[in-house]
Amino acid sequence: MDAQVSYAFHSERKLHPEKFKNQLVNQSTYVKLGCTQGWFCASLFHPASRNIAQLAKVKIANKNGQWQDLDIPHSIRSIVCLNLPSFSGGLNPWGTPNPRKQRDRDLTPPFVDDGYIEVVGFRNAWHGLVLLAPNGHGTRLAQANRIRFEFRKGAADHTFMRMDGEPWKQPLPMDDETVMVELSHLGQVNMLATHDCRSRSMYDPSTPRHQDSAEEYDDNEDDSVTEGEEFRKFGAADTFKIPDEVDISHLS
Repeated sequence: MDAQVSYAFHSERKLHPEKFKNQLVNQSTYVKLGCTQGWFCASLFHPASRNIAQLAKVKIANKNGQWQDLDIPHSIRSIVCLNLPSFSGGLNPWGTPNPRKQRDRDLTPPFVDDGYIEVVGFRNAWHGLVLLAPNGHGTRLAQANRIRFEFRKGAADHTFMRMDGEPWKQPLPMDDETVMVELSHLGQVNMLATHDCRSRSMYDPSTPRHQDSAEEYDDNEDDSVTEGEEFRKFGAADTFKIPDEVDISHLS
């Protein structure tokens, strides 16, 4: 869903770069494309035969390293795979599961150094707008260190994908062949961050992993809450600026 809108945006900008001169124009163009592609009325404009579950067989490597099928609800039209709690300008699609879900489904907050990819699903554009709410999140599908999409001949000859903001049109099989796309955790590097940065390490002693109070967590998987903090853009200046008391000349 979001990759198709992004692909149309990039294609239009390549053809008419003079029309994209400021952020307001860019954002309004995104909204326009989302509307014209029918993602706000996805059940009418996008047949169920082209949903993720019908286009691909999805497998994940669980926390023990064993491959297993991932059951994708038939209403899911978009899947987002994350390795940090930031998406589309600083939104957090995964959020923080409440203690009950952490226990029952073996889920954790989206730590940046746990080696896991958070897999989140969305039904339509309205579902995506839930992320704009202070405690919104998508449908949590799984956490895994590897995920594999196996595309076979189906109702579409292509789909849309996006990696780190760069979209492309992915051809799908026209015969009995299989197109496989696999994402896996490769490595990590250290980064500077202030104490109030949203991204947290699983080894940070100040990071709460299990709390008794559920008021900061969600009680409903699809349409309730996650973190009670304000949204801020990951990488924005106020998030990563060096504190005034730190002498930058002594940093090594």
